[in-house]
Amino acid sequence: MDLKLKGKNAIILGGTRGIGRAIADTLAGEGANVAVCARNADQVAEAVRELGAMGVKATGAAVDITDGAALKKWIADAGKTLGGVDILISNAGAMAQGNDEAAWKQNFELDILGAVNAFEAAQPLLAKAAEASGDAAFVIISSVSAAQSDRGESYGPIKAALIHMAKGLARQHAAIGIRVNTVSPGMVYFEGGIWHTVKTNMPEFFEQANARNPTGRCATPQEIANAAVFLASPLSSYTTGANLIVDGAVSSRVNF
Repeated sequence: MDLKLKGKNAIILGGTRGIGRAIADTLAGEGANVAVCARNADQVAEAVRELGAMGVKATGAAVDITDGAALKKWIADAGKTLGGVDILISNAGAMAQGNDEAAWKQNFELDILGAVNAFEAAQPLLAKAAEASGDAAFVIISSVSAAQSDRGESYGPIKAALIHMAKGLARQHAAIGIRVNTVSPGMVYFEGGIWHTVKTNMPEFFEQANARNPTGRCATPQEIANAAVFLASPLSSYTTGANLIVDGAVSSRVNF
């Protein structure tokens, strides 16, 4: 299927590993130019080199996403380098666990303010792209944890706030052609990721968590990337304000 992404320009926050890297690879594979940022400069350089080898324009920088001014500057610079921005993906997440003040701050400053500042910087560029082609997209990676709560922790409420924000932005910007959607993954396994750490250090807990899922396994980053890239593509031109749960049916709630 041609997702109509050839020649589009995409910015991915947290685009060097896991879900973010799979999104960047998938976009580049569809012919989109990509800009990625993350904290580790070596990983950014490697990602840019490998993405560029796919025959698209690729750029990136080491950016502290919690530094709002630095993030906004990088997005503006990336937009100039790429020649515009059609797609913005907010994938970066603190993954802080617990209910103490530090966990709330980490999740809020990276997940929420990262998405807020990124959209603020990219919105004029997205609006220009939408005016030219009729479609631009902002996709936020949330979590199925937004929809279920077993303990009073910070992670789930922060992810739920992203979904709420996305819905409001979708309604606010629909008339000018900027679509805003979220993808909410369940357990995602990749080397160096949180569930890889859990499997290594707490194998019994990992098996118990997997057993709760009807599929009996974690998702791959690519399975989440496929959903995000489809929502970002012009083929999803009438889909905005949606939260796509990709969790292997581990959640039991009905999603209207």
